[in-house]
Amino acid sequence: MNYCESKAEEKLEYNQLLEEFILGCKTSKKIGMEYERIPMNKFTNQVASYYGEYGVCEVLREFAKIDNWDYILDETNIIGLKKLHDTITLEPGCQIELSIEPKELIRDLKKRIEEIDNILNPILEEFGIKLINRGVSPTTTYKHIRLLPKRRYKLMANYLWGILSDVMMRETAGIQVGIDFSSEEDAMRKFRVANLMMPFATAMYANSKYRGGVDTGYKSFRALAWLNTDNERCGFATNFQDGMCFKDYVDNLLETPMIFINREDRTVNLNGRMTFKQFMKKGFEGFNATIEDWQLHSNLYFPEVRLRNFIEIRNHDCVGGGLEYSIPALYKGIMYSKSALEEVEGMLSKYSFNEINELRYNVSRYATGAKLRKNPILGICKELVEIAYYSLKTQYEDEEKFLEPIIDLLKKNKVPCDI
Repeated sequence: MNYCESKAEEKLEYNQLLEEFILGCKTSKKIGMEYERIPMNKFTNQVASYYGEYGVCEVLREFAKIDNWDYILDETNIIGLKKLHDTITLEPGCQIELSIEPKELIRDLKKRIEEIDNILNPILEEFGIKLINRGVSPTTTYKHIRLLPKRRYKLMANYLWGILSDVMMRETAGIQVGIDFSSEEDAMRKFRVANLMMPFATAMYANSKYRGGVDTGYKSFRALAWLNTDNERCGFATNFQDGMCFKDYVDNLLETPMIFINREDRTVNLNGRMTFKQFMKKGFEGFNATIEDWQLHSNLYFPEVRLRNFIEIRNHDCVGGGLEYSIPALYKGIMYSKSALEEVEGMLSKYSFNEINELRYNVSRYATGAKLRKNPILGICKELVEIAYYSLKTQYEDEEKFLEPIIDLLKKNKVPCDI
């Protein structure tokens, strides 16, 4: 029996799709963090290449040798490293992403990132590379950034539509935060509040004003790039209404066109020719849907807030100088406190889906100066941070200190790109 025939005997059931999220329910209250940075050649001030004797691939090879990390390979190409639950991976334009095992305390996230950086930075120095904390490469545009040799990225680059999809893939860097949920009700509540918060958080951390050596006129050109990339899989995943459940998210994802599937050591390109719902119903070229296909499809879906076996909050420009740790602190203070969550929910629920969605377009240009119902959102941003600050203060872990850098900026009516 060949591979296709063996798979034809199996049928993926709708309940299996729901189980992926139901099994994510847990009692822990951990924070995860994915931290992307742009590697720049110190001599040319252009984005560093993956290729060559002094390329990023050789940096990874040297790092793995020194600290005993395992290679992540695509065919024979090194595209990342892993050690236990931590990974260092490369985004399509060679952006370096640290994905840290979730921790209960933000200081432990910080400690682990610093441990990795203490090994990585001397290697980067030797190779003439520096990592910069910006949301967009300030000097090099995508036409001069060679795509990483990863099969998935080539298929994505050929498929993703939108006038700034190449910018999003090759030029941008961000910070993402992961939040646990204890039940379906808890997940949907946090999911809804995170979506309501997203434009305000994007505004507070706007840090991509300069691109290609010029002032773009946008505080977050990275946010603009996402607004102009494949709106069938980017933007808001649902309209996050009251009473929504896992099924609403699954149904939305089922209607999203597929890019590709993996079979053994090759990829099968669907190129948007069918939705996952259609794939489940009739298959594609002799292949039937598997749970691995569903997991891949879910990971090729890029909304502002993504539901996995945790809640992934995505749309923040990369920042540094201590600001990076204020992002997980903001969400920890709000999402893991019943009173703080209720306060934020009450404060933001008065705005309609259309108002919040429209705000996304305005914050890319104006950041905290964007207006909602004719008023700048700076006051709301300050209030969100204040709620998180006092929530963390009641936990007696001294983690409210991580919010001080963003508090100071907002007091001066500034965002990271202003400094």
